[in-house]
Amino acid sequence: MEVEIATIGGYEEVGRQMTAVRAGEDVVIFDMGLNLSKVLIHDNVETERMHSLDLIDMGAIPDDRVMSDLEGDVKAIVPTHGHLDHIGAISKLAHRYNAPIVASPFTIELVKQQIEGEQKFGVENDLVKMEAGETMSIGDSGNVDLEFVNVTHSIIDAINPVLHTPEGAVVYGLDKRMDHTPVIGDPIDMERFREIGREGEGVLCYIEDCTNANKKGRTPSENVAREHLRDVMYSVEDYDGGIVATTFSSHIARVSSLVEFAKDIGRQPVLLGRSMEKYSGTAERLNFVDFPEDLGMFGHRKSVDRTFKRIMNEGKENYLPIVTGHQGEPRAMLTRMGRGDTPYELDDGDKVLFSARVIPEPTNEGQRYQSEKLLGMQGARIYDDIHVSGHLRQEGHYEMLDALQPQHVIPAHQNMKGYSSYVDLAESEGYKLGRDLHVTRNGNMIQLVE
Repeated sequence: MEVEIATIGGYEEVGRQMTAVRAGEDVVIFDMGLNLSKVLIHDNVETERMHSLDLIDMGAIPDDRVMSDLEGDVKAIVPTHGHLDHIGAISKLAHRYNAPIVASPFTIELVKQQIEGEQKFGVENDLVKMEAGETMSIGDSGNVDLEFVNVTHSIIDAINPVLHTPEGAVVYGLDKRMDHTPVIGDPIDMERFREIGREGEGVLCYIEDCTNANKKGRTPSENVAREHLRDVMYSVEDYDGGIVATTFSSHIARVSSLVEFAKDIGRQPVLLGRSMEKYSGTAERLNFVDFPEDLGMFGHRKSVDRTFKRIMNEGKENYLPIVTGHQGEPRAMLTRMGRGDTPYELDDGDKVLFSARVIPEPTNEGQRYQSEKLLGMQGARIYDDIHVSGHLRQEGHYEMLDALQPQHVIPAHQNMKGYSSYVDLAESEGYKLGRDLHVTRNGNMIQLVE
């Protein structure tokens, strides 16, 4: 059986992930993501109103026209988790393919909301839920199967999909960390990865996220970030002014910890911002998290401003606003607070807790710098980097190669410079660039089995 891989998006940047794997006549697409930085550099761009070809030309979504070179039919579109760099283009591209979208329950619900929010392209693909640990048959041949393996990341319900073929398994390894003590959900299923490495023909190909491949050691558990956050929040327990926190809206485990610790220090938590309401509200409805009954979630600007007014009237010392804006996004709540565009007034000594790191990309870095400067000009004290990454470091990459023993390796989720550390690591394990270690670009084809 021929096996071919199209590296469509996410192979020259972090963002707009999209990969297609052809096994015989059956094609499976993994991820359809958005490169948000390509959108943010344009003022007032509304991607939901733009044609997909215009979005492709501006580098916002994958250029999937290379799919016409794959000789097969798409049988499934499989997003690995609910981050926009993995699902943000589904509402713009999925209608081109007569195939169901198959994802874990939390991810499929986010995809559904994404599609409902953008009706321009008329995406009507079937939405199929599949849990980690489950397998489904792909195509009509009966010898290609799709499996979901549970992994841990900075969003709940993440999986690594595995396409089982007669030639061996193709493991799509974006995005994960090895968390054996997660705050929400099950640990990464390393036992299953080791089994896959030993089964049948073994692993034909491993496609790997290289985000932290230049960092030594292993990525700490979310529990480490939780204890760091607890220590910071308890340290400001006696402060009688305003405390504001921000984190990734999709990071439900972190939001849950912020809510819990706010209660511990005698403050009423409240979630503010559209994406904060979207992700946490969805997680609560699907029973991934059990928030306090009195937790307020407000996304609409008027509702947010009314809440800010109530906080100012009742006393900032009684509340912990948990807001959007950890990357300095221009229209997010924290950025508006820094500009003085909300009823919430920052005073000298007020605390702003960034439970997130800056995504290493020039647009984000510039916006975050500006946001922190604006907050500082109003007298805010910044608490930074209360965070652990959702991506593997070097020892995690080594463990995955050791567990899977793949015949071929394809680095992803980085630019060319970012691949260098992973190439060094893989070559130290016996792989050779150009033979079984494939550094590629967007739009390329890699023939693994002819």
